[in-house]
Amino acid sequence: MRYCQETGTLARVDQLTDTVYSFTIEAPQIASLAQCGQFVHVLCEPFMLRRPLSIAGFDKEAGTVRIVFEVRGKGTAWMAALKEGDAITLNGPLGHGFPLLDPDKKAVLVGGGIGTPPMMPIARHYGQNATAISGFKTASAVILQEDFEAFGVRTVLCTDDGTAGQKGFTTDALETVLTEGAADVVYTCGPKVMMKRVAAVAKAHGVPCYISMEERMGCGVGACFGCACKTKTKDGGTTMTRVCLNGPVFDANEIDWEG
Repeated sequence: MRYCQETGTLARVDQLTDTVYSFTIEAPQIASLAQCGQFVHVLCEPFMLRRPLSIAGFDKEAGTVRIVFEVRGKGTAWMAALKEGDAITLNGPLGHGFPLLDPDKKAVLVGGGIGTPPMMPIARHYGQNATAISGFKTASAVILQEDFEAFGVRTVLCTDDGTAGQKGFTTDALETVLTEGAADVVYTCGPKVMMKRVAAVAKAHGVPCYISMEERMGCGVGACFGCACKTKTKDGGTTMTRVCLNGPVFDANEIDWEG
C-alpha cells in the first residue's frame, strides 16, 4: 500500500449546508496516488487522533484532492474553522478503492447522506453512463447534485420527507432504475442499513455491488483494529476484517450483514 504524509494548502473552502463543508487541498503527492474510494487521515492539530475522510475528488494534473465532511464533533469543528491558505496535514491515500470498469459500461451510484461524496470520483469516471441516486433526510441537507450533473451523470434525488426530489428511499429508486434498464455495476456508501438493502437489490438483479464501509478509524493503517467489521470466509464462517487496511471498499457479498 502506497501512501504518504503531506502538509498541503487549503486552496478552496465551500460551505455546502449549515454543517457540511467542501475542502479543495493542494496536495500533489497524495493526488498523484489517489484512486476512487480511498480516504485520507486528517491531522486535527489540537487532538491526538486523526479524522478519516473519503476522497471526494482528485486532480492529478492540478495536484489537488477534495474532501467533503460534516461537522460531527470537536475535530471536524476545528476543521470547519480553517480558512483558505491555511496548512492542513494529511496521511493518504489510504485503503483500497472501488474497482472500475471501462467508462462505457453502465454504473449506478447510490449515496446516502454524507456517504454521497465518495461517489463523485466514480461519477467522473463513467460520466453520462452513470446514474447517481442520492438520499437525504430533507431538502436543506442535499449536496453535490450540481457536481454530478457537471459530469453528465443522470441524477435521481430522494428525500425522506419529499421536500426535494422524490419522496422515499434510495433503495426504492435503485429498484426502479435496475428494473428500467441493464446496469453493469452498483457502487454504494452510506448508512449500513441502506447499503445492506442496496446489496440485496443489486443481487436480486444479478448486478455486482461494491460498498464503502464507514467505521471509526483510529490509526488508518491497520495497527489498532478499532475499525474491524465482520466479513465472510470462504469456508462459510466469519472473521473480523480491518476496514482501513482491507477496505474501505468491499464486494457486498463479503460482508456479514447480520454481524
